[in-house]
Amino acid sequence: MKFIHISDLHIGKRLNEYSLIKEQEHILNEIVSVIKNEAPDCVFIAGDVYDKSVPSAEAVSLLDKFLGLLSETDAKIFMISGNHDSAERIAYGAEAFKRQGIYISPVFDGQVSKIEMDDEYGRVNVYLLPFIKPVHVKRYFEETEIETYTDAVKAVIDSLKVNKEERNVILSHQYVAGADRTESEEEIIGGLDLVEGYVFDPFDYVALGHIHRNQAIGRETMRYSGTPLKYSASETKDKKCVVVGEMKEKGTVEIREVPLVPMRDYKDIKGKLEEVLKGENKTDFVRITLTDEGTVVDAYGKLKGNYPYMTELLFEGRKRTASGRASVSMEKSREEQFSDFYEFVNGKELTEEQKGIVLDIMNEVKEARE
Repeated sequence: MKFIHISDLHIGKRLNEYSLIKEQEHILNEIVSVIKNEAPDCVFIAGDVYDKSVPSAEAVSLLDKFLGLLSETDAKIFMISGNHDSAERIAYGAEAFKRQGIYISPVFDGQVSKIEMDDEYGRVNVYLLPFIKPVHVKRYFEETEIETYTDAVKAVIDSLKVNKEERNVILSHQYVAGADRTESEEEIIGGLDLVEGYVFDPFDYVALGHIHRNQAIGRETMRYSGTPLKYSASETKDKKCVVVGEMKEKGTVEIREVPLVPMRDYKDIKGKLEEVLKGENKTDFVRITLTDEGTVVDAYGKLKGNYPYMTELLFEGRKRTASGRASVSMEKSREEQFSDFYEFVNGKELTEEQKGIVLDIMNEVKEARE
């Protein structure tokens, strides 16, 4: 059985002010071309199909077009929902899609869809496990102690009674221990969403989604395909691809990668304003970090002409952003955020007396809202 593994399409995503819908349409068409050239038996789409649980009309239209093109191939399509998706929206029309050879995970109800296939080497079982949290699982496994994400996924997999004599594949959208994250992923503080990889031991291939960097976890046959596009500057050096696998007799899975070429690349540029202005990039998304020590006047305006797809402008060691506004860290308290903003505008810090006044006002506003 030959398969192609992709994930984390994030259709409808934006890079700051830029909609990526055209770039996503380009890369999805490229994926379709790879599928036609490779002629796989299966295509695995491991979650985060959309970027938002309530996608835009153009995002829905693009997914509809993509699935339509996939349905014209001879491959069976397997798709699960991720943490960015609405499981209900993804599952809508699943029975109708099944007639076209497109299998979509239902809303989790304690059961996991299993699709059986046969080839010259025998039976292959494909399991569709959508993104789950402990709270999703507890209600269906009341007699099992479930506190962590590992507990939740293990309880579900144990209930499947996987036949280890046959070949088994699972699609799952979770954060597996040891994975290398990027800046474009949602992260739960403290890694509470982490799942230990051993829970997937019963499966010959684990098609993972959720982490945006292409990588194997623990073994070559448990892997993330990564996003088809670079969704953050932390991915500028990543090589985006689709994963192609060939599963032969039990225990034999051969993996290779087919590179994807985006409509626009994403690059990271760093240096002093004078140096950066000597270059230009009219086609790619860029993040620019300026290292000037003194005050830089209208850096954004000066750079925009040379870099029309500049997504972010940072000042190393300074509290400024691309728009010239104070940089706000959501990890800081509201009081700290206001203090940063005041210092940015006035060039001096709040006095202790002023901090007390600000805190009193914030408390009054909070009480009024409650």
